[in-house]
Amino acid sequence: MPRLPSLHGLQNNPCRDDFSPLPIIFSFAGSANRALHVPEGDAVVGDALVVGVLVTYEPDLAQLDGLLRALKRQVARVFVIDNGSGLDVEKGIGAALRPDSWCQVVRLPSNLGIAAAQNVGIDLARQAGADFVMLFDQDSEPAPDMIQKLLDAATAQTSMGVAVAAVGPRYTDERQDNPPPFIRIRGISVERQTCGHNHSVVEVDYLIASGSLIPMSTLDAVGPMREDLFIDYVDIEWGLRARGAGFQSFGVCGATMRHDLGNEPINLFGRMIPLHSPLRHYYHFRNAVRLYCETGLPLNWKIADGWRLLLKYGAYTLLAKPRHQHWWMMSLGIVHGLMGRMGKFGKS
Repeated sequence: MPRLPSLHGLQNNPCRDDFSPLPIIFSFAGSANRALHVPEGDAVVGDALVVGVLVTYEPDLAQLDGLLRALKRQVARVFVIDNGSGLDVEKGIGAALRPDSWCQVVRLPSNLGIAAAQNVGIDLARQAGADFVMLFDQDSEPAPDMIQKLLDAATAQTSMGVAVAAVGPRYTDERQDNPPPFIRIRGISVERQTCGHNHSVVEVDYLIASGSLIPMSTLDAVGPMREDLFIDYVDIEWGLRARGAGFQSFGVCGATMRHDLGNEPINLFGRMIPLHSPLRHYYHFRNAVRLYCETGLPLNWKIADGWRLLLKYGAYTLLAKPRHQHWWMMSLGIVHGLMGRMGKFGKS
């Protein structure tokens, strides 16, 4: 089995920086029954062991430090999975955040994609005996009580006999309409689930990965994130897969998080919509079309999402600059999606 950074002996090696040499998913057979001692931070999350998985790629180090400070009192431990950044991520983590091995940095040899990095972190959390995994991107920052509110909501739903896929917060992006609504597909339409009050917990079809609290038992049952997607639609595919397996995701209105979604948004008929790079639009359109072509996902979601994708194609072609680059990469993504050319762009 390929080597994964070990948890053994980390008590005397604060914020250890490990290097994982092979780009594959790691498995720990039976690790849930071999829970290791995990030195906790200042987290107060009841009896549940919540472990954070934070994926980075060329992060803003000051922003990363702020996110880790926000997590210090909310998770028992955090694994920072760096996706082949050129900078030294560990140096951006303040010494005050490193005691008792609360933070471990794992450097991947290159950018393997968000799904692969999340899977490495999830497997490490599984080895550590985590009851819940808390996923984060580098451009998020949770409210001080966010994780406790998510955990309370998950516990309440489980006590009522609901198989919980994931629970997630409302996030705010100052550049866009705030806060973005939770999403559910009704028929062939996208239904925006609004929050009547802060105590509302609403059913959704999927959540954005960052800020999602997922029971480890659900991950064991549903399976890992899909690595051939690389980035984009990874959270949507997993959420729909979980729902198909009988699990339900929830948006927790009282839990909040700041999150920067994409680059500067564009104004489309008075509505601010996220704008990404041409390469990111390639992945977005390729993965969407690939999922439409596959069996197992709901037909009504494919129709509803396909209509939205068509609108984005027109909007980005007309409004995103440089127009030709965005148009070309979106079009190439559609072709590759139809062909089934997956993985990292330029590698397949």
